[in-house]
This record gives sequence, C-alpha cells and structure tokens, in this order.
Amino acid sequence: MTLSSNLFAGDPRLEACAVSNPDHVTPGSIGPHVRKIQAAVMTLDGADIDEAELDAASYGPSTAAAVLAYKTKRDIVNRSYQTQADNIVGIMTIKALDDELVASEVPENPRLTTQCQRKFLANPADKSQVARKLLGEAHRTSNPAVASAVRDVRRT
Repeated sequence: MTLSSNLFAGDPRLEACAVSNPDHVTPGSIGPHVRKIQAAVMTLDGADIDEAELDAASYGPSTAAAVLAYKTKRDIVNRSYQTQADNIVGIMTIKALDDELVASEVPENPRLTTQCQRKFLANPADKSQVARKLLGEAHRTSNPAVASAVRDVRRT
C-alpha cells in the first residue's frame, strides 16, 4: 500500500509501517515520522501533545495517549488478537490516519498562498505568527513555497 496524503506520502518509515508488522511505530520511537504522526492526530483529533515530545519528535506518553484516543474513538482494533485499541501505529492505524488526512485535504487557495508569501517577505518578524496559523494546514498544501516557509519556521 502506498500512502497518499500530503503529510505521509513519500516518507519511507511510514510507508514501511503501512505494509510491515515489524515496522510499527511504537512508544520510544524518535524521528520525523513521529512528528508527522503527531501532526496527524493533532489535526484530525485535536490531540494535546506535550511540547517536549513535539520538540524532540519523540513518541512519548502524550503521543501514545493521543494515538490510543484516536484509535479508541474509531474502533481501530485488530480483532484477530486484540479486544481493545492499543497505542501503537501499525498497518491499520497508519491507513486510517492517511485516509482521513486525504479526505480532509482541500484544494489549495492560490490567493491565500500569495498573501502568505507576501506577509513572510514583507515582515519577517511576523513569520512565527503566520506560521502558527499555517502549521495546522501545512499537510494540505502542495505549494512548495508555502511548505518551505513552514519548514523554515519549524527550524527557528
């Protein structure tokens, strides 16, 4: 299975998770793939994830709780060996996240994109304020300039 959401597509670690049980993403994992999972559950479920975990891209207790809440709400349970949801991102969970992200993606608004680009160029001090508004929408854009601006803000 190939992941198709703007947030997950092309991430080798998440693509592996989508097809291989040994590649599940579990508590203790660290990396950009964890940050994408965090962004997905925050966007789709309004999850509240600890700032330290977000900064470190770490699958800690609050990320695990957010994943568990997401799975419980949607009854994502492998009935062949489970009776209730767990806090692991495996094949079923990554597919559900990806499908829901795809369903939430909207066509890009070129006018808004241009306004945001002008705002970044006109007043770099406003960069973080504008970016905070965009971070929740970053996975929805296919515009490389906007995605690049959001990535730059994340690094600062």
